Amino acid sequence: MTSIPKLLLTPKDIEPSFPDWEVKGVLNPGGIRAKDGKIVLYARVAEAPIYKEADHYNCPVIVSENEYEASSETVHKRVIAKIDANTPNVIFLKDKICKLTTISHLRKVVLDKSGYKIEYIDPLPTFVGRPITSEYGVEDGRITKINDTYYMTYVAVSDRDGVSTSLAESKDLTVWTRYGLIFQEQNKDAVLFPEKINGLYVALNRPESSFVFSKSNIWISYSPDLIFWGKEKSLLDARKNSWETERNGAGPPPIKTKKGWLIIYHGVCLKDGKARYSAGAALLDLKNPEKILARTPIDKPLLIPKYSFEKKGFMNNVVFPTTAIPKNEKELLLYSGGADDVITVRTLTFKEIFGNMEPV
Repeated sequence: MTSIPKLLLTPKDIEPSFPDWEVKGVLNPGGIRAKDGKIVLYARVAEAPIYKEADHYNCPVIVSENEYEASSETVHKRVIAKIDANTPNVIFLKDKICKLTTISHLRKVVLDKSGYKIEYIDPLPTFVGRPITSEYGVEDGRITKINDTYYMTYVAVSDRDGVSTSLAESKDLTVWTRYGLIFQEQNKDAVLFPEKINGLYVALNRPESSFVFSKSNIWISYSPDLIFWGKEKSLLDARKNSWETERNGAGPPPIKTKKGWLIIYHGVCLKDGKARYSAGAALLDLKNPEKILARTPIDKPLLIPKYSFEKKGFMNNVVFPTTAIPKNEKELLLYSGGADDVITVRTLTFKEIFGNMEPV
């Protein structure tokens, strides 16, 4: 039986980047179990300047890596906030055309070995956007360990490159080397397999097309070096008349099991004309991940927005899994964004996940 999700993090738990800002949501964490057994999350934090007047809105954008000044555009006037030059991880902003009313960065959160208790939250932004490549912020990190290195795929938002996936690597989950764009715009929900398959790195990703031939869905891609990707193929379609009719996308990085590669992913359908984000699973062959062995039925998602913190928030009716960490041989910790507002953790058994699927 699926455990009731615990509300792990809310906007009130996160310090905003500036005194006159507010956190609008903490969501969609990337995470992994560190060498000491504790769990490290990189939570997406969406924030914005506080709107002091009803007819004003502010649109933050990163402008510099070395100027300790922040400002944002408003309909009628310019708002400037200066901060202490001794704070190294701040977000730097300037006035620009308004595109987003919030800006996101990634905040490091350390949990105990159980995965349910918070031990530390970085008081400052940990991983932020940069001018030109991600001046509108970074979003939705996913972390995979390959050999002795941690890799994080994340969404970078910019004028030049649009909305797409970039890559960073770390040896200690603290200091990150950035490699820039790896999937061209617009492509999100990219996750790496934790080992090479047939001599190549493998990734799931979700290119988004404006054409009407098909809905946006999960693709598979291959690379010799994690930078240049190709041999791409549509893998898991957004099935008609299902919980994923409108689109789907990968959730946590794939988990290797005796039965195959376990994929937990989200799907979107319309309920009463509004989007509902649910979650399902698929099982891929260990030697040929293009071969789908089993999958969640079209009429029986693994998870649906059921609890108040999933049904009502910044965006209603959203359960969005992004991190899955084995708890033991029988159970899995699943971290999700709820209603684009909060982070939850729940325990699922492998038995119930596999039991939710049917052979393809």
